[in-house]
Amino acid sequence: MTSWIPIGNVVARQLLCQNLRFGFSPMIHDARKVLFTASALSSSSSAPRKLILYSKPGCCLCDGLKEKLDAAFSLSGPHSINDVQLQIRDITSNPQWEKLYQYEIPVLARVREDGSEEVLPRLSPRLGVELVQKQIAAALSS
Repeated sequence: MTSWIPIGNVVARQLLCQNLRFGFSPMIHDARKVLFTASALSSSSSAPRKLILYSKPGCCLCDGLKEKLDAAFSLSGPHSINDVQLQIRDITSNPQWEKLYQYEIPVLARVREDGSEEVLPRLSPRLGVELVQKQIAAALSS
């Protein structure tokens, strides 16, 4: 899993602690962001599966989805997504992203093999972690 997380807020510090506990190694990108990468990615395919989460600070729906994704990535089983790389993008840092997604966040997008992005159907905030995992696994396998 890969995600850029702003360091300067409480949620980020909590995520830093959680990710360190689950075996993720932080790499400092700059004074504002940290990149998390899984210490051991086990993917049988040649190209890693990648997701992008478009969000912004202070968005309660975004924070809820981040928590569910964090839990879903740690689950095992037939729909395991622990080999997926997740990049979290703050739409307020890019005018194009903000214009595209300002009224839609949180937005999950799958990165195709050619590098293009495909926006996935919105996940209901009421879904449990197992269903989030299952729906993401299905979207990535299609």
